[in-house]
Amino acid sequence: MEDLKTRYSDEDLKEFKGIILSKIERAEEDLALLKSSYMNGSNNGTDDTSPQFKSFEEGSETMSKESNVQLAIRQEKFIRDLKNALIRIENKTYGICRVTGKLIQKERLKLVPHATLSIEAKKQQK
Repeated sequence: MEDLKTRYSDEDLKEFKGIILSKIERAEEDLALLKSSYMNGSNNGTDDTSPQFKSFEEGSETMSKESNVQLAIRQEKFIRDLKNALIRIENKTYGICRVTGKLIQKERLKLVPHATLSIEAKKQQK
């Protein structure tokens, strides 16, 4: 019985897995959009629809491309974190704070499914 206190039930893990899989799917779609925006040149198909975009300086175009690259890097890290969370689900270690060893609150995991720290441990870091 004590074991149940230290980990989430298989039913809970299944629910979290569903949340994570849908987040990965959405994140991968977003990543594909970001990558296509900086790989397909600068016009992004706005040539005929918005001539005012052509008046942007090249500097802002470069900045936009760089910020999209940064966003893509962050998105890739997010996807990697989510996939690591899936591994923790398989190992049945998902939802356990790596600092306190206590269960991370369900509400927190639903919002931040790749969390490895409880709120308590996160506050200690500051």
